[in-house]
Amino acid sequence: MAKGNNQKLKLLRLAQIFMEETDEEHSIDLPEVIRHLQSYDIAADRKTLYQDFEELRKFGLDIIGEQQGRNYTYRLASREFELPELKLLVDAVQSSKFVTDRKSRELIRKLETLASRYEAEKLNRQVFIPGRIKTMNESIYYNVDKLHEAIGADRQISFQYFQWNLHKEMELRHGGALYHVSPWALLWDNENYYLVGFDEQDRKIKHYRVDKMLKISVTEDRRHGQEEFDSFDLPKYTRSLFGMYGGEEVRVTLEVENTLAGVIIDRFGKDVPIIPTDQAHFKTMISAAVSPQFFGWIMSFGGSIRILSPEPVVRKFLVAVEEIRKSYS
Repeated sequence: MAKGNNQKLKLLRLAQIFMEETDEEHSIDLPEVIRHLQSYDIAADRKTLYQDFEELRKFGLDIIGEQQGRNYTYRLASREFELPELKLLVDAVQSSKFVTDRKSRELIRKLETLASRYEAEKLNRQVFIPGRIKTMNESIYYNVDKLHEAIGADRQISFQYFQWNLHKEMELRHGGALYHVSPWALLWDNENYYLVGFDEQDRKIKHYRVDKMLKISVTEDRRHGQEEFDSFDLPKYTRSLFGMYGGEEVRVTLEVENTLAGVIIDRFGKDVPIIPTDQAHFKTMISAAVSPQFFGWIMSFGGSIRILSPEPVVRKFLVAVEEIRKSYS
């Protein structure tokens, strides 16, 4: 029998066949294996295939054979990723706001190659999430990699920062001037990636939306702000912000209806104090960046959450409520 022109690729093609054509529910017999190999111009016979399967097992492929009726079939019994794990990853990619539609499709296609062709169809049924608004900045995919590179190399970065204007166009902030920042961490909040870095000019920790950063360059300058970041409580910082909008961080006392205890714990953690004040309410103390977004969060619960102190925050809140009322006059 002619061996064909691609005999040296035989073991690689066999591994590919098992990856694509078999899984927990689908097996192939020897004639099918031989036909698949022939499609790659590789000849095979039963005797050599038994030896090839054993070599693949030694390499780590979990190939098992079992009797099915009159036939003896083979399949790849386990993989690096199980189907539920791949579904989880596909959902994460599809639902990630910071990954563009095009990049989402590319990543999902690559994830599908880790499953059999039958399981890949099930992944296709997983990917549609209606109403998802994706980022419009294609470069974020590479921005994240560039920022990790800078953090790993202990280097500063420069970049431009933009916002959207009324014409739905990118408008550079600070007149297009470069920002110079020492990057220290990336964090994920409310479906967006943020860079947490040290601003040398203002001598403070700040955060930036990664999908609004343009032309990121890693400089030769070493990072600054080590001392500030070492004493920086990143989880606390994230909890204190609302939608990652900054503001003066203040210790605020709230009165909350008992039914919203879960909301407070979910937002601020289990360490938050819960002090009953009557049968229907409790009091708690939180650290919050006082901003319009914080006030909006309070308003979203109607009268079920009230600010008790400090007095300047209460006054600011009442002014904000009054300004909203006036805007409807």
